[in-house]
Formats: sequence, structure tokens, C-alpha cells
Amino acid sequence: MALGITIGFEIGEDGKPHVVINQAESIKAERKDKGKSLVAFPENYTVIDIETTGLSPEWDEIIELAAIHYEKGVKTAEYLTLVHPENAVDEYITELTGITNEMLANAPTINECIGTFADFVGNSILVGYNVNFDINFIYDNMVQCLGKPLSNDFVDVMRIARKELPDLKHHRQLDVVKFFNIKTDRAHRALHDCEACNRCFVALMNHIIAGGTALDDFCRFSSAKHGKDGVHARDIKATSDEFDEGHPLYGKVCVFTGALEKMTRAEAMQLVANLRGVPADSVTKKTNFLILGNNDYCKTIKDGKSSKQKKAEKLILDGADLQVIPEQVFYDMLTED
Repeated sequence: MALGITIGFEIGEDGKPHVVINQAESIKAERKDKGKSLVAFPENYTVIDIETTGLSPEWDEIIELAAIHYEKGVKTAEYLTLVHPENAVDEYITELTGITNEMLANAPTINECIGTFADFVGNSILVGYNVNFDINFIYDNMVQCLGKPLSNDFVDVMRIARKELPDLKHHRQLDVVKFFNIKTDRAHRALHDCEACNRCFVALMNHIIAGGTALDDFCRFSSAKHGKDGVHARDIKATSDEFDEGHPLYGKVCVFTGALEKMTRAEAMQLVANLRGVPADSVTKKTNFLILGNNDYCKTIKDGKSSKQKKAEKLILDGADLQVIPEQVFYDMLTED
């Protein structure tokens, strides 16, 4: 398949947005048989976390894999391995994770360990924080190394946190850990992050129950679809009178296409409106950002691109001030101060 060109940006190490022309993003629509994103509190599950050399499954590599089995709240088994990458780890990743090239020198390659990881997780429901990041890396490596996809259904704890703690300014794992006063070990090491994620998961579950909501009701309400999301941009009004004029979405016209994996389209539009951005239904010359959801869920898309994306790409080529960005970049922008 010829990969389409996505023109967008990503946040660089200097904290500023950089223009990116990436031919790899449309591969996302080709992750067939990927598991479903659930809002659920299963009795038995496996928490997963990875450390990587960067943000792109296409260009970056896994350097640590971890997973912990839980049965009825009790840890029953754990998996951990460093992974030797093809390319050296840079200083930024070493500073972030504490993982050095010396530590990775004698570690197994991804070809040597992805099979044992897949055997460990089996067909368990996977739980993680912002877990689509981990899922996509693991999926692509399993396809490449094992010739089979990662098809496990999964629960994103960040998605639950956003719904249960809407007044929290940010919803990173660190923010939820602080909110619940959870004691954790060193962050940005995979096994420690698995344990912290599970504590957040349990704390959120208890918070829901303590608030008088049955877990089944929370899951049903949170999983509900609203129209095609059943909502029109004209119906979305800001719920806050305080705005940051320096925010990257302030005054920007934002359109969504595809199924978002962490929230409904209505919720995403509301976040845009609350930043005094302008949610819109259709791509026009006034559109500033087209945010790509997962087109796997749209059976009418044959080539991995929605009509909105095709129109946006044409406008970009004609010189429009418009950027096409993946869902995760949108979330990263939301949390910018």
C-alpha cells in the first residue's frame, strides 16, 4: 500500500511545535484485528508498560517491556525485560528513563523477547495509562517479528481518569498519582509504571464507588456513543470564562474525523471550546487543525483516509494554514501550559 502524507507537527525537546511531514501515520488505519478500547473494571487483567526511544512506532524502538498479572486485586506474576535496540539511546531518553546504552548492551533484541511477552499476556484484557501508545508499539513489533497482531482488548486508565476527575487540570499518570497521594517508586521505568498505573486504576474504581455510582453504570455511561457522535459543533458552548490566549488551540478551528479512542467526539469538542477554540463539523479554508481518530471503526473507508482528511490535504497543498495531526498530538496540546 502506498502510504499517504500527513502534514502536522509534534512537540520537540525544546517544548515547541515543529512541522512534521510523516508518511507513516496512515499505517494506523491498517492495524487490523487490533483489540477494542473498553471502559471496564475486570477482575483479572494484565497491566502493561513500555519504554521507547521516541514517540513513533514507525521510527522508534522499544527498550523495555513490562507486564503484571492481577487476579481479583492480587499480583500473581510479572514480566520484565530490557530490549536491545538497533540504534543507540540518546541522552534525552537516558535522562528520562535512566536506561543507558551500557544497560542495553547484553539485553535481548525485540525479535528474541516479543514472543515471550506475547505468551505472558496471552489473551488477557490489557490495562495501561495512555495505553494506545504501548498497544501500537507492541502491535507493530508483534506483526513484524511474529507475523501476528496484538488483538487483546484494553482499558485506558487515562480515559477513566478524564471522566471521573473532570476538574483535574491535567490527567497524566503523575497528576492522578498526586491527586490520590499514591506512593510510587521511580517513574519512567516500565515495571514501576505498571505498579503506579494499577494503583491509579484501583483508586479510580474506589473513587467511583465512594461517589455513589455503580461501576456498571459508570462503564455504560462512559462507553455510550452520542450520535455520529450525535452532536453538532454549533451545540458546543464553553463552560469556562477563563481562557489562556497563549494556548495553541486558542481561537483555532478544530475538526475531528474518525473514532477517537479516549473520549467521544462531543467531549473532545467541549475541551476545544473550553480553551476558546472553535469546534467545527466540516473542513473548510478556515480550519486550522484536523484531528485524526481511528478510522479502523469506519467500514466505509477503503483507503485509510476519510473525506475530511482528503479535503484537508488538498487545502494544504493549495496553501491553507491547516495541519493534520494524530489524536495523541491533540491530547499533548491540551495539556500544554
